[in-house]
Amino acid sequence: MGWITRLKAGLEKTRKGLWRSLTQVMGRGLDPEVLDEVEASLLQADIGVRTVDRVMEQLRAAGGNPHEALRELKRVLVDILASAESESVESLIRSGPKPFVILAVGVNGVGKTTSLAKLAGRLREQGFTPLLVAADTFRAAAIEQLEAWGTRIGADVIKHRQGADPSAVVFDGLLAAKARGVDVVLVDTAGRLHTKGNLMDELKKMKRVLDRACPGAPHEVLLTLDGTIGQNAVAQARQFHEAVGVTGLVLTKLDGTSKGGVVVAIAETLAIPVRLIGVGEHEEDLQDFHAREFAEALLDGALPGGGDP
Repeated sequence: MGWITRLKAGLEKTRKGLWRSLTQVMGRGLDPEVLDEVEASLLQADIGVRTVDRVMEQLRAAGGNPHEALRELKRVLVDILASAESESVESLIRSGPKPFVILAVGVNGVGKTTSLAKLAGRLREQGFTPLLVAADTFRAAAIEQLEAWGTRIGADVIKHRQGADPSAVVFDGLLAAKARGVDVVLVDTAGRLHTKGNLMDELKKMKRVLDRACPGAPHEVLLTLDGTIGQNAVAQARQFHEAVGVTGLVLTKLDGTSKGGVVVAIAETLAIPVRLIGVGEHEEDLQDFHAREFAEALLDGALPGGGDP
């Protein structure tokens, strides 16, 4: 399947929830009862209260024309999502220093390590030389997982034994990167609860070590968020950002949730670009985020003729 087809398939659960109300708009017009149903479906998709209020204001302003209301809905969503659209990771690397250092952070179970490895594989395919750093030293399985990915994609992995100081691994990773002349260093860290101050302090220490070993590093702090948790993802992003200065987001598991609208909420409430989205388990299912593609995949079939706004 092409990417747009996979994106539409991945957002199917979210889209179906929206469809039920939007098709009623087409059939019954914008009476108060229908508008209430549309509002409820937008909230259930975890688009967020502030964003939903903005959307509903625009829909009511469209008067009794349901076709215009649906087009207006799409226009509003594209406008909001566009604020989160950014240049690709590859562009950041090309215009940044060498080695370009990416620090991956997030809570347990969000797909952080897998997403980072997929990104490394993509970078290698595009001619970059990636180096993976296994700074999650709490779990032996995490080191083994990254090593397996390194073998799979043809990238070297810098590691220490389980239980080692993560900052020491990071320091050695930067030394190795400079000695080998690699283009990009991708640092995997242990999953941690955003509410645990001591673990956040450890991330801050890693950032300081990276900056000492390579002034200005990390050049990207990439936070992975699980799309299935809805508004909790927004709270996580805020707390990680306050602690370590998140510069980009990866949103995963959008194919397994009816709450894919959280991307809209994140775009509306956080001034952090969405770099990548994941809508499946395959390597090609991790792709750059594009506002119009996302809005079209979310609303495909709800607009008359699937037309553009």
